[in-house]
Amino acid sequence: MAAPDFWQDRERAQHVIGEASNVKSRLRIFDETAAAAEEAEVLLELVEEEMEAGAGSTDESATLAELTAAVEKLDKQVVQLEFQSLLGGEYDRNSAILAIHPGAGGTESMDWAEMLLRMYTRWAERRGFQVQLLDLLPGDEAGVKSATLQINGEYAYGYLRAERGVHRLVRISPFDAAGRRHTSFASVDVWPVVENDTDVEIKPEELRIDTYRASGAGGQYVNKTESAIRITHIPTGIVVQCQTERSQHANRETAMRMLKARLLQKKLEEQQERLDQLRGEHGEIAWGNQIRSYVFCPYTMVKDHRTDAETGNVQAVMDGEIDPFIEAFLRQEAVAGAGASGGKAAGAGSGSGK
Repeated sequence: MAAPDFWQDRERAQHVIGEASNVKSRLRIFDETAAAAEEAEVLLELVEEEMEAGAGSTDESATLAELTAAVEKLDKQVVQLEFQSLLGGEYDRNSAILAIHPGAGGTESMDWAEMLLRMYTRWAERRGFQVQLLDLLPGDEAGVKSATLQINGEYAYGYLRAERGVHRLVRISPFDAAGRRHTSFASVDVWPVVENDTDVEIKPEELRIDTYRASGAGGQYVNKTESAIRITHIPTGIVVQCQTERSQHANRETAMRMLKARLLQKKLEEQQERLDQLRGEHGEIAWGNQIRSYVFCPYTMVKDHRTDAETGNVQAVMDGEIDPFIEAFLRQEAVAGAGASGGKAAGAGSGSGK
């Protein structure tokens, strides 16, 4: 950064500064954890000395209380440091774009998609993330036909990539007059927000851009003007659309951001085919291949089929308490990655011995 020509390429300079900030943040947490460990070690030695010297119970309990508080603080910092190590992917620190689509099942599945939309919104608010609605297509009777959110916050993508896959709901349908139990599906897809335009190259001649009148909520102004934008990336067939802004220009910018995110995700999947294989069933979105089930009836339970993490508090989960599932997935992924690296190293070693 001290180089004379550092600011000649402003975009790269900003990227380097961001990376440096990330490294400093990680080092700061490590230093704080090391300092907390040293403090706890000193207090432990004092407690042991007091016990050997037969110090008064008042002094001993005061030092012991300090030690207990120091250990609790250290435990929290170790967990934070450990969890941060699970989010070491190149784009884990980025904000995220999350899209929800109902499966077959009509109104019941559309209602389930809307329930998931509320769940992720609540989760983001709990973490202090900002939520921006990029696209919403309401259902004919209830729920949503599709919804796309941008969730802005540090490590939003790192957390939310654990949610990518098919989510299954089992409940007594409020739309069934006979009160029968229904099973519904909805898919969740997640892409990192591209912060550096050089990460994804898009040629203008590869795009088809259409304008149309926005549908659903938004007032007369939205419905009477062709402010909505649909962009098709011809080489891949990827289609994105945005209709939540009043300005056609703003909708176009948002749609381009969505397209870059989806192209980046595609690029990551192609580059990390081995990782996708390790991720197993959640590496591909397919009906009947759900990553998690939410059961409202005949009993209450939410279970993640990848990690076996589960809870009986369905309402808490629907209110956004999904961190236990995310953490379990990231820990399992880290173990699988470490196992794959170890196997690769062992294979290399055995090969060199021949």
